Amino acid sequence: MNIAGLLDDAFERVREAVHAAAEGLPPDDLNARLDDGANSIAWLIWHLTRVQDDHIAEAAGTEQVWLAQEWPARFALPFEDRATGFGHSDGEVAAVRVPSAEPLLGYYDAVHEQTLAFIRGLNGHALDRVVDDSWSPPVTLGVRLVSVLAEGLQHAGQAAFVRGSLQRS
Repeated sequence: MNIAGLLDDAFERVREAVHAAAEGLPPDDLNARLDDGANSIAWLIWHLTRVQDDHIAEAAGTEQVWLAQEWPARFALPFEDRATGFGHSDGEVAAVRVPSAEPLLGYYDAVHEQTLAFIRGLNGHALDRVVDDSWSPPVTLGVRLVSVLAEGLQHAGQAAFVRGSLQRS
């Protein structure tokens, strides 16, 4: 398997986990928080998608799907358009509310497609390119992609946990 195939498989696993966490849920479950300090499924999926969109667009030199396809208007969130959820307060987490899983999964799938288009052209040497020199050591594309994958799987797993908790209560 080449590097593009490996990354394709890894990002597809995130997609499967995101869909499994959100599909078929009513809005009350998507927007529910297990307590006032917890993240909702809606926020978790929105955030992991915003991070993937932001990081992949920067690495690929393309515009974010969020901005290019006018997703801010569809979500109508009270944040700046470039917000990704990093550092959100409890109130900001609570503000991410959706009427159904459709906008979450629609946005995620659009970002997923842009991600696949980018990674399918990569080879092992591309992973050594520095994409962020504000860290020590500088962040390479390979490290950035692993970071996006780890965040995506972690948050999709948290969303699955919230779903399971809500369904058992």
